Amino acid sequence: MKINVLGRTDIKVSRICLGTMTYGEQNTEAEGHAQMDMAVDHGVNFFDSAEAYSFPGKPETQGNSERVIGTWMKARGNRADVVIATKIAGPSGDRTHIRNGNLVFNREQVADAVEQSLERLQTDYIDLYQTHWPERKANYFGTLDYTHVEDGDWTPMEEQLAALGEQVKAGKIRAIGVSNETAWGLMKFQEIAERTGLPRIASIQNPFNLLCRQFEIGLSEIAIREDCGLLAYSPLGFGTLTGKYMNGKVPEGSRHQLFPQFKRYFKPNGVKATEAYVGLARDHGLEPSQMALAFVNSQRFLTANIIGATSTDQLMSNLETEDMVLSEDVMKAIGALHLEYSHPAP
Repeated sequence: MKINVLGRTDIKVSRICLGTMTYGEQNTEAEGHAQMDMAVDHGVNFFDSAEAYSFPGKPETQGNSERVIGTWMKARGNRADVVIATKIAGPSGDRTHIRNGNLVFNREQVADAVEQSLERLQTDYIDLYQTHWPERKANYFGTLDYTHVEDGDWTPMEEQLAALGEQVKAGKIRAIGVSNETAWGLMKFQEIAERTGLPRIASIQNPFNLLCRQFEIGLSEIAIREDCGLLAYSPLGFGTLTGKYMNGKVPEGSRHQLFPQFKRYFKPNGVKATEAYVGLARDHGLEPSQMALAFVNSQRFLTANIIGATSTDQLMSNLETEDMVLSEDVMKAIGALHLEYSHPAP
């Protein structure tokens, strides 16, 4: 397993990170433990969660993902051997069950969120603590166009970084990251850090896959030059790039069958592009999901590829891509399809 350094920290993470948002919803605690055991056996040391998980967010399952990780670490006695990332939720009208709806990044709420995550994780420190999405109004989760909102009722970014920095100083978190962030937001945090001596942002967790490559436009250069690598989430585009939804199929128990409200990768252009990429993989004797993951793994700006699975068979297939290198012909063909279907699922 390739090991990368997280930003400018001394934290070493496996290039494949196991996402755990299904734990406590689509996966039981026992299934989550089995997945994490398998991942560790294949060299993975990096696990990602969030206070909002299980997915999709609802009161009865909120925090379950962290709880499953916590019981696993306690049972295995391996806290020092793994890197745990989690996230603080930002403002959201449908998540009032989290911290009584006080979803801002001020000193009080950051401290409260950290303490609750530590309790669920059954640990006294978090390796990487990330803002799940910006507190300010910005484009994320596939929002198109841009409507500017003047500085409103949101915590100033220097105050946000200071609140997170207090938790670093207290030894409760080791590094800070952002998620679903824009180029301006990431650079603003880095500028504040340089000016004030507060902790730098070590990573950015944004979507990246064959159907959603907006990260390359501006954030890729920042990730490399600022040593703030990508933690790529949804590398299989909500499962579409496996090919299992081809020809309108919706398998029983699949994420799209369970949560049809999430349509980012199921719009007409996305469906057409998916068919093309799946066809390309099969023409070259490749599993579509493995080609998609290997493409993400090949990016220079990547720190870790966050894979997820609901079964150990799926997980094994994903883990097998660690040493997979796509041929020059396949990469050229991917480039040609990208020109034909540019950003079909932003």
